[in-house]
Amino acid sequence: MKKCFALLALLIVQTAHVFAQDTDGPNKQTEIQKPSRDFVMLQFTYNGWAGKPDSIKTGGFSRGFNGYVCYDFPLGKKKSNFSFAAGIGISTASIYLDNQQINFTDTGTKGDQVSFSAESKDYNKYKITTAYLTAPFELRYFANKNNRNKGFKAAIGMTVGTLVGAHTKGVYKVDGTKVADKVNTKRYIQPWSFAGTARIGWGNFSIFGTYNFTTLFKEGQGPDVTPYAVGLCVTGL
Repeated sequence: MKKCFALLALLIVQTAHVFAQDTDGPNKQTEIQKPSRDFVMLQFTYNGWAGKPDSIKTGGFSRGFNGYVCYDFPLGKKKSNFSFAAGIGISTASIYLDNQQINFTDTGTKGDQVSFSAESKDYNKYKITTAYLTAPFELRYFANKNNRNKGFKAAIGMTVGTLVGAHTKGVYKVDGTKVADKVNTKRYIQPWSFAGTARIGWGNFSIFGTYNFTTLFKEGQGPDVTPYAVGLCVTGL
């Protein structure tokens, strides 16, 4: 029995010695590295409306933010360069108007709609903001299979979002005091958002773009403008 314990102890020591050499030595095995799954995506966006009529004047720096948590599923063999990812998060967009404001007609009938007109007050800035609970889906390519925090990467996919909030906000001053007019309403905004996405980059940073398949406003309740966004995406983990 003592000989068995001695043999087992010797075997453990030898195994630990070999493992230490593999993980700490100059010939470290790349197989034991856990590649980044791009678990977190943070996107900083410039936003706009495609197809807007000349009567709508946007200005300033319209911007937004998207934050997603994703799970990555490798495709094919374990060390494949391709994967599919799905996740959940929030996406926001603020469009600034240039010397214009949005008017709401709420009569309780199907004729309710939004319209754009000249400012009724001297607003310093005026914007419309939307927020969606969003699920992103991506087909991903990673040139570096062992460490996705390095090397070329690209992805195409789509997002599906459900509206959680929308408001307009105009800021002006009265006798030097800042005053904000804010109207919260989801009545005129499409309750669902579908958009195509693409991104390309290197390591943890990439540029991306999105283009909606749906218009911003419900049919007949606002102009047929289509949201889009371009920006910087930071990924990791």
